[in-house]
Amino acid sequence: MTAQGREARAAEEERAAEEERAVEQALAIVGHQPGATHSPSDGSGGAAPASPPTPVQPGERTNATPGGSPGPGGSRRQGSSPAPGSPAQGAPGSGPSSGPSTLHGAPTHGSRSSGSPASPHAHRARATPWSRARALAERLGRSAPLAAHRLPLDRALGHVLAEAVVALTDLPSFDTSAMDGWVVAGPGPWTVREGEGLLAGRGSSERLPDGHALRIATGARLPADATAVIRSEHAHCDEAKGLLHATREVVTGQDIRPRGQECRSGDELLPVGTVVTPPVLGLAAAAGYDALVAVPRPRVDVFVLGDELLTAGLPREGLIRDALGPMLAPWLRALGAEVADPRRLGDDAGALRQALVSSDADLILTTGGTAAGPVDHVHPVLAEIGAELLVDGVAVRPGHPMLLARLPEGGPCLVGLPGNPLAAVSGLLTLAEPLLRGIAGRPAPERYRAPVHEEVHGHPHDTRLIPVVHRDEGVVPLHYNGPAMLRGIAAADGLAVVPPDGVRSGTEVEILDLPWASASPWTEGCFT
Repeated sequence: MTAQGREARAAEEERAAEEERAVEQALAIVGHQPGATHSPSDGSGGAAPASPPTPVQPGERTNATPGGSPGPGGSRRQGSSPAPGSPAQGAPGSGPSSGPSTLHGAPTHGSRSSGSPASPHAHRARATPWSRARALAERLGRSAPLAAHRLPLDRALGHVLAEAVVALTDLPSFDTSAMDGWVVAGPGPWTVREGEGLLAGRGSSERLPDGHALRIATGARLPADATAVIRSEHAHCDEAKGLLHATREVVTGQDIRPRGQECRSGDELLPVGTVVTPPVLGLAAAAGYDALVAVPRPRVDVFVLGDELLTAGLPREGLIRDALGPMLAPWLRALGAEVADPRRLGDDAGALRQALVSSDADLILTTGGTAAGPVDHVHPVLAEIGAELLVDGVAVRPGHPMLLARLPEGGPCLVGLPGNPLAAVSGLLTLAEPLLRGIAGRPAPERYRAPVHEEVHGHPHDTRLIPVVHRDEGVVPLHYNGPAMLRGIAAADGLAVVPPDGVRSGTEVEILDLPWASASPWTEGCFT
């Protein structure tokens, strides 16, 4: 790595550490200390914020003054863009790093504001840096104790282990033959014993005398005092004399699977947090398990907003097809969630309010309505029901007007996705995916970087997420990456995380894999 690359990496690590500290502070204020969760603390700690607001206990609402409306006008589905040059929260040169109240965006909805009306850049000033928003979403998901239930093996695929799988017996539990052939005792040639030989499941515990050989099948239990197995192709039987000769040197123990070769009783085979894949099911069955203790899949409700959406046919007369309803449910299932059929609520504030307060899901996703247009009802309805707004806008393009809230009285979390399709994908990967991963107890994927083979222009202040495809030890950016486009992401196997001001060709950038681009998670409905 070049000196310039090392400096960039050091600066990135320093920013990440600062964001971790801010996340810890924010979670303390909403009454969810990570140290009390099922996930081990990362030890990043963090100093207490200067002059912090009064900490909020779980289920308690604050009386802090909100920071203004979510932003002026603009497209109802994507929201307005800030004026170029307005400072991004946490961006270099923007002043002191934001405290927890800034990370929350506006404090708890429902409190009264005595300040002046929000400036045109209020939404811009509250935007949470992209990596901080992701970290907060995952920590919030991990802040609740893990539930657990016992599932038979045929229903455990795709779940996450809540209890370790410990060997109930030695594996194998007795010495077995690794090959079809002859089991022998002592030096040869060997006298062939008559009979059908030893078959899997019908092995004898009788002793095999020295100088004798007996037919044996793969998986059959070895008789006592056996010294080796000779493969059929490496043996010659002189039927006239009743003797077996080896055509190759015989080594004691060859082609025998000794008892306990794979594990001993009491060994931990799989730790808590393991995703149940097909091989996990096989190992559990081999170890004698009929059921596994696993975390229930997070339950997700999807509410599609917008009167302009069609569910069938060609776009017409100002109406467009709903692209998010068909896309989100299978995407969420690929992330390991249980998803109800999407509900289309239109632009009806009352219907949205009723849907929110009656949901018993772990996570609610809404599409559209997160900006400040005349029929953008998400913010007002959240305020009306007393939801706690944790993230109100993220410094990322596309998808800037996404939000993260927690409904009152122990209600579910809510991720508000922008209505433009690629902007919604951005919100899904920024907030919903890490939140679901936390709720389900899934391990975080290993972060990795890859060189990008073309120059990528960046936003002056915000992170950009660009669809890419892997090629020749790197990634190639795809076209058709506008907020309303899906053509690029449909051909992609990942998204490149492009920092403000862009990157040159050959620069390494962080890559977010798409769930169908890897072999996990293995879930029903996952199209890997």
